[in-house]
Amino acid sequence: MRQNTFVRLSLLAFGLVIASFILMGTSRLVLADDTARLLSAPTMLAGGALIVFLTLRSVLAVSGIRPLEE
Repeated sequence: MRQNTFVRLSLLAFGLVIASFILMGTSRLVLADDTARLLSAPTMLAGGALIVFLTLRSVLAVSGIRPLEE
C-alpha cells in the first residue's frame, strides 16, 4: 500500500465516523432514538472496520513485515 493511499483511507475513516455522529444527531431531531441509531450504524461500522484495518496495516509496517511504499 502506498503512503498517500494510507492517508486517504485514514481521512475517509475519520470522515465516516464524523458523518455517523452528524447523521445520528440530525435524525434524532426528526425520528425516534432507536431509528436514528439504526440509520447511523452502517457508517459507524464502516468507519470502525476501516480503522481496524489501518491499525493492523500500520502495525505490520512498523514491525517491518509489510512496509508502506513511497
